[in-house]
Amino acid sequence: MATREEELKALLHITENINAGKVLEEVLDYAYESLREIIPYHRIGFSLLEENNAILRAYWVKSQASLVKIGKGYSAGMRGSSLERVLETGEPRILNDLKSYLKSHPRSDATRKIVEEGMRSSLTCPMFASGKPIGFLFFSSMKTHEYQNAHVELFQEIAGQLALTLEKSRLYEEVVRFNDLKNKFLGIAAHDLRNPIAVIKGYTDLLLKGFLGEIALSQKKPLERITRHCDKMLALIRNLLDVTAIEAGHLAMDRRETDLTAYLRENALNNALLAKGKSIELVSEIPVDLPKIAMDPDRIDQVINNLITNAIKFSKPGSRIVLRAVRLKEAVAISVTDQGQGIPPEEMPKMFQYFGKTNILPTAGEKSTGLGLAIAKRMVEAHGGKIGVESQPGKGSTFTFTLPLVAS
Repeated sequence: MATREEELKALLHITENINAGKVLEEVLDYAYESLREIIPYHRIGFSLLEENNAILRAYWVKSQASLVKIGKGYSAGMRGSSLERVLETGEPRILNDLKSYLKSHPRSDATRKIVEEGMRSSLTCPMFASGKPIGFLFFSSMKTHEYQNAHVELFQEIAGQLALTLEKSRLYEEVVRFNDLKNKFLGIAAHDLRNPIAVIKGYTDLLLKGFLGEIALSQKKPLERITRHCDKMLALIRNLLDVTAIEAGHLAMDRRETDLTAYLRENALNNALLAKGKSIELVSEIPVDLPKIAMDPDRIDQVINNLITNAIKFSKPGSRIVLRAVRLKEAVAISVTDQGQGIPPEEMPKMFQYFGKTNILPTAGEKSTGLGLAIAKRMVEAHGGKIGVESQPGKGSTFTFTLPLVAS
C-alpha cells in the first residue's frame, strides 16, 4: 500500500508538470523523461487513431535503441488486429517475451520491427478521452519479463491522465493550425480585393478630374460617393492585412529617428481639418523639447489617427479634443482626450479586442469595423510601449500610449 501511495504521489506530481505543456510533442518529451520514476522502459511510442479508428498511425517515438524501425508516420490497419481487441477491452496488454510472441505471430510486422530494435517486452495502454478512443501508448523494454509484476491499475491511471493532456494539446495544435489557415486566407483575400478596388478608385478619380472628358454635374456626386466607398473599403483591407501580419508575426517595422515634437504637431494639423468638419476643436499640447525617438512613423501615424478619429466619432459638435505629449523618465506618453460619451466599466474589456465593438453609438452615425484599437495596441507593443484608457461615462475618455526612449 505504501509503494502504491508513493507511485500515485509521483504520478500526480508528473501529470501536474505535463499539463503545463501546450504542444503535443513537448508534453510527450516531458513524459518520456519523467515517467522513469515509476515505470521501467527503454522506449515509448504514441500512436493516434485515424479514419474512424480504422488506421493507427505513429505520431511520436523516443527510444534508447540505436535503430528505430517504427518511427513517426508508420501506420497499420486496426481491423482484425490484436490491438483492436485491446481497444475493445480497454485493458493494458503486457507481452513479457516479444521474441516468443513473434514466433507465434510471424505476420505481425510491428512486433518484428520492435524486436529488431532490440526490445524484448512491452506494455500497451489504450487511451481514451471523453469516453472515446484516441490512440495507444506503448512502453517497451530491452529486458524480457520487465512488466511481469507490473501494477495494471497504475498504467491505466497513467494512460488516463496522459490521454486528457494529449487530447488538450492536440486540440490546441488544431486551433493554431486553423488560425494560421485563417490568417493566410484573410491575407490572400484582402490582397486580391485591394487591386480591383484601387483600379475602380483610380478610374473614378480620372473621371472626376476631367482627364477622360467632361462630366455632368449630376454625375459628379455619384462618382464622389464611389470614391468615398472605395476609400472605406481600402482602409478596411489595410486593417485586415495588418491583422494577418500581426497574427502571423510578420508585422514589418521601419524604425527611423523621428523628431517627435515636429511629428506630433504635423499630425495635429492634419487631423484638425477632420475635427473641424464636425465642428469639434482639436488642440495640441506638445512640448518643444521632446526627444527624438526611433520609431516607425507610418505605424505610429495609424495609432494616433485611430485615437483621434475615434474621439471625433464619439464626440458631439462643439466639444474639444486634446492631443498631448509628456516626457517620462524612460518614455514619452502620448494621449488623446475627448469630452465625449465615455465608456461604461463593463464595456472596457472589449476596447482592444479584434471586432470589439461597444454599445456606445457614434454621434453622427459613423461606421466602425472594431479593428482600429486592436491594431493600435499591437503597433504600440511592437515598439515596446503600452496603451490604455481611462474613462467616465458622460465625461469623456483619455487614451494613452507610451513610446520608450530607447528602442527595444
